[in-house]
Amino acid sequence: MEVKNCKDCGRLFNYLGGNMLCPECTRKLDDKFSDVKQYIYDNPQASIQQVSEEMEVSIGQLRTWVRQERLEFTEASLVGLNCEKCGAMIRSGRFCLNCKGKMTETLKSVYKPVNESSKKASDANGRMRFLDN
Repeated sequence: MEVKNCKDCGRLFNYLGGNMLCPECTRKLDDKFSDVKQYIYDNPQASIQQVSEEMEVSIGQLRTWVRQERLEFTEASLVGLNCEKCGAMIRSGRFCLNCKGKMTETLKSVYKPVNESSKKASDANGRMRFLDN
């Protein structure tokens, strides 16, 4: 376990991975997210600038939540994000559906399915079994 300084308040905390915020600042950010989500629900036509100003949250933080797929732009919105691979306009996340599909297929092709015929039979003593390459 590492001890780090919170990037918001500067307090020391036990860093377990993820964001560099102490538990108190993480709780505050989660509370702010809940407030922003409720504001967007109540004001669906609000622009990202309006949400930022009304809720006192940076546009960068709003975009981070959109990249994490915690929020998304409406279909009618003129604002969006670009797919990190092909640059297509997306409403949420990091990649468009087309690029996600291609990456999934690429990852599937890397792994060979293991079938029963490729295993060597174990003996009656319960020794370790090995897979053929």
